[in-house]
Amino acid sequence: MEFSSKLLENAVYEMSQLPGIGKRTALRLVLHLLKQPEERTNLLSTALTKLKSQVNFCKCCNNISDTELCEICANTKRDGTLVCVVEDIRDVMAIENTSQYNGLYHVLGGKISPMEGVGPQDLTIQSLIERVKKGTIKELIFALSSTMEGDTTNFYIYRQLEGLEITTSTIARGISVGDELEYTDEVTLGRSILHRVPFESSIKAG
Repeated sequence: MEFSSKLLENAVYEMSQLPGIGKRTALRLVLHLLKQPEERTNLLSTALTKLKSQVNFCKCCNNISDTELCEICANTKRDGTLVCVVEDIRDVMAIENTSQYNGLYHVLGGKISPMEGVGPQDLTIQSLIERVKKGTIKELIFALSSTMEGDTTNFYIYRQLEGLEITTSTIARGISVGDELEYTDEVTLGRSILHRVPFESSIKAG
C-alpha cells in the first residue's frame, strides 16, 4: 500500500495494530478521522490517553474501574457469597446484560495457555484463592469459555481450592463447546448461569 504522506502511513500502521483491524480498514478509519473537526479528534485522543493513564483495576475483583473499588463490588445489594470467575471485562459485561446474576465477579485477565506462554502466575488466580480463604464466599461459578484453555484453567483453580470449604459450579453447557462467552446471546448465557451445575459433575462428564 503506497502512501502520499508519512504521517498518514504512520497513523494507518498504528491503527492496524488493533485486533481485527486490517490495513484497509485502518486507512478508512484514519481518513474518516482526518475529515472530522479537530475538536472531535482531540476528544478521542484525550479519551484514549486518560484511559491508559488513569484507569484503575478494582482491588477486589480486578475489573476495570474508575475508582479503587468497582461499582459492582461496592454495591451492598449484591450477593457477596457468590463469585463468578471470568476471563476478562467483556465477560462481566456479557453476564451483566443478562440481568440474571446478582453476585460478584473475579476477573482472571486471561486463561492458562502453554502454547501462548500464559501460566497460572500470569493470571489473578492467587488473589482469587486469597479471597476464598477469607471465608465469606460460599460458591464459585466457573464461567470461562468452553475451550481446552478454559477447561484447563477451571480445573487448575479447582485443584487449588482443595481443602477449602467452598462450592464450585460451572455454567450449564447451553453454550456450545469452543464458544467465547462474549459472543453468546443473552438468553442462552442467562439460562446457563441460572442452571449451573456442580463442577465435579462437569469433570466426570468430560
